[in-house]
Amino acid sequence: MKYVNLGRSGLKVSQLCLGCMSFGEPGNTRTSWALGEEDARPFFRGAAEAGINFFDTADVYSWGTSEELTGKLVLETMPRHQAVIATKVMNETAANPGPNDSGLSRKHIMDGIDASLRRLGTDYVDLYIIHRFDRATPMEETMEALHDVVKAGKARYIGASSMYAYQFTSMQYTAEIHGWTKFVSMQNLYNLVWREEEFEMNAFCEQTGVGLTPWAPLAGGFLAADWRKTGNQHSTRARSASSYSTKTYGTPEDYRVFDVLVEVSARLALPPAQVALAWLLTRPGISSPIIGATKLPQLDDALAALALTLSATDLQALTEAYTPVRRLGLLR
Repeated sequence: MKYVNLGRSGLKVSQLCLGCMSFGEPGNTRTSWALGEEDARPFFRGAAEAGINFFDTADVYSWGTSEELTGKLVLETMPRHQAVIATKVMNETAANPGPNDSGLSRKHIMDGIDASLRRLGTDYVDLYIIHRFDRATPMEETMEALHDVVKAGKARYIGASSMYAYQFTSMQYTAEIHGWTKFVSMQNLYNLVWREEEFEMNAFCEQTGVGLTPWAPLAGGFLAADWRKTGNQHSTRARSASSYSTKTYGTPEDYRVFDVLVEVSARLALPPAQVALAWLLTRPGISSPIIGATKLPQLDDALAALALTLSATDLQALTEAYTPVRRLGLLR
């Protein structure tokens, strides 16, 4: 396992991050496909044995149960100081949320970090991520609260997740002009069949030293198997009501990319998932893609991608198969 800096920060993370949304409370209405403690344990053990030190969860996953399992199982596999644990704040975690149980207000952030630390069973998180942008709260309030969380020793670094590039830029600028803590990472949707982030968000992050930790690097399973050939078109996870997969992927343009992926994979005699992830690891600004798994072979495929070096010809074929959303004007 190789370790890389998260952006320009001094934090060293493994080239893959284990996404822990897959682990929580089985049958939970939010993540009905989640694995419980006994089923989840081999994934943490296998990740640790492979050298993964980076684990990503969120307060909203399985109503907080994911945080409980992540904290417990990470600490079973390695000393706390060796682990890089990330969690998120934004969404409500209570079955009957009150008016201040979501968003990025100072109140919710302060309440959220304390609740997450209790569930994780740790005194601090290494990376505290805002799960989405909150239009209802002034940026100054959010950024100062996050700065205070860091200064209180409850988080080492802060990061952000999916939003518009102008929103992220504005938040970074707000922190900079006030001398507050800035984001060191961006966790956005980025994969072979969704590359619109390259034009603005990824370019800004690369230029300013913000590490990219893409979620859904296999497009919710779309890049792992041909949905056109399976009677059960989507994986259990992809069939969940809140899944982006069934709503986002499957256009003719997506299948054009997938067909090229299959050609490259067949030539290399490797699973498409390995090739798709290997491609992503070559992209500018990528620090550590977040891999989700509900079956151990999925973890094995992800780890195998680290050792795969794609030829210039294969990289070109995969890259050129993508059809960008139509853009007017000049792009530089």
